[in-house]
Amino acid sequence: MWVKIKVKYCFILLLALISAGVFAKADKKSDVEFFTLKNKNGMEAKFLSLGATLVSLRVPDKNGEIADVVLGFDSPAEYMKNTAYFGGVVGRYANRIANGKFKLYGKEYTLAVNNGPNHLHGGIKGFNKVIWNGKKIKTDKSSSVVFKYLSPAGDQNYPGNLDVTVTYTLTDDNELRISYKATTDRKTIVNLANHSYFNLAGQGSGDILAHKLMINADFYTPTDGNSVPTGEIIKVEGTALDFRQPTEIGSRIENLGGYDNNYVLNRNFAGQFALAARVTEPTSGRVMEVFTSEPGMQLYTGNSLKGVKGKNGSVYNKYYGFCLEPQHFPDSPNRLYFPSVVLKPGETYSQLTAYKFSVR
Repeated sequence: MWVKIKVKYCFILLLALISAGVFAKADKKSDVEFFTLKNKNGMEAKFLSLGATLVSLRVPDKNGEIADVVLGFDSPAEYMKNTAYFGGVVGRYANRIANGKFKLYGKEYTLAVNNGPNHLHGGIKGFNKVIWNGKKIKTDKSSSVVFKYLSPAGDQNYPGNLDVTVTYTLTDDNELRISYKATTDRKTIVNLANHSYFNLAGQGSGDILAHKLMINADFYTPTDGNSVPTGEIIKVEGTALDFRQPTEIGSRIENLGGYDNNYVLNRNFAGQFALAARVTEPTSGRVMEVFTSEPGMQLYTGNSLKGVKGKNGSVYNKYYGFCLEPQHFPDSPNRLYFPSVVLKPGETYSQLTAYKFSVR
């Protein structure tokens, strides 16, 4: 009898821990919490405090069937080892900085290098590898998770303390909104993004080559052999990067060996919150629209994925997911005519991105 009671008690305790959000330990010092947001339409988003990471996004298809449309892992430990940045917030600087160097008001800074000669997504231990403080907030029309992190001066050799807030909001309009804010006590640079990989047919279902993609951009920034912008801004017209009309992602992908490109989004004025992209998956009928206030957006098609063990026994290979990451342009600190990424004391870095889902 005592054994049965003890087992029952342990089971109840386990359920209590799960409902409280204690997910697992990613390291020996910090508990990783998880948070779940739901709306009235059956859409559900789950997050980890490790990296302020989007780990699951369950979305209905044209028949009402719900599937998880983001790639990821089953445990925090796998996210900690993850080199593909699945679902995490990347920073302080999303994308690449050439040779890990930049000048700010005459002083040169040398950052941690982790991508050949380049600094990528915040360095060796970027924002996707740290524990954020999370808090859930609910209103009548939406629910949110607010993540906060203080990046200390000298973190990956960046100047200044950077106080960051990332808020995920799930609305009853099937929209996942991501609001980013940051302040500093010293002149620094900042460029934040979420690095989720999407497959609208469902994670682990195969490649994304039949997805039809539209990107609202007439120009892009070409890159050199190290994937760093050359400094040019040229038209997409007549190139494999032209997605101004809905086009299958796979129709020209082998011309490039995969996409990893920054688009200069069409805007009526700087900071306008506007449509950046639309993706349609023909079998499920799922449609994802991307809206943002950012000047650029990186398209990445999972070119480096190979035999990655993902959620629920899934294995991810090349082209099994795509990223649409609104952000400032790569290597902006070294290209003064690119939109500025400088943040000064007394100012607030602010951007808003939204992923809106529907069916067709």
